[in-house]
Amino acid sequence: MSDTKQRLLHGTLTAIGTHGIAGISARTIASAAGVNQALVFYHFGSVDELLAAACTANTAERVAVYSARFAEVRTLRELLDVGRALHEQEKELGHVSVLAQLLAGAQTDQRLAESVAAALRVWVDEIESVLRRLLVDSPFVEIADVGGLARAISGAFVGLELYEGVDQAGASQAFAALEQLALLVDVVDDLGPVPRRALKATVEHAVRRSREP
Repeated sequence: MSDTKQRLLHGTLTAIGTHGIAGISARTIASAAGVNQALVFYHFGSVDELLAAACTANTAERVAVYSARFAEVRTLRELLDVGRALHEQEKELGHVSVLAQLLAGAQTDQRLAESVAAALRVWVDEIESVLRRLLVDSPFVEIADVGGLARAISGAFVGLELYEGVDQAGASQAFAALEQLALLVDVVDDLGPVPRRALKATVEHAVRRSREP
């Protein structure tokens, strides 16, 4: 990728953080990138295309930063610990405020909504791969929709990132509640073979009953 295109991608995120999604234009992006605004159209065709490219590139870049830590996760509690560390760093870097602006703009802009959703799926896919590895031998795998759970965790973190801006104590309490649930799963997974078999049988029975007409 050329240096100019890279500067435009980073400049887009800087401009969103500075001006908000409503203040995004070729001029504000070019100013943040330190280039002529004509280059927005030369390299990306439109501001919308540049926004989409910036969402995708930034998400891939951030996921790559954390991929090694995700690979080392051995419990749900550790996964949440990585999530909290990620949250703190992303907030410090200003990415949480940019995400808030992108989500706000996506409510009324279908094209932006598709780009933001595609970017979030990169995080979801990463989390889903970790969950599948963690739950492969867990009794909970019988009832867990792992793909749905990955989306629920991703959605919870996005919501908490935004919620923290208006109620920091409440967001901390919510994080703690998630950690308690993760701890419960870890406790179950540490049970001996006999209790695990009994729990697995109970879960399977509950699943069968839930599927009965």
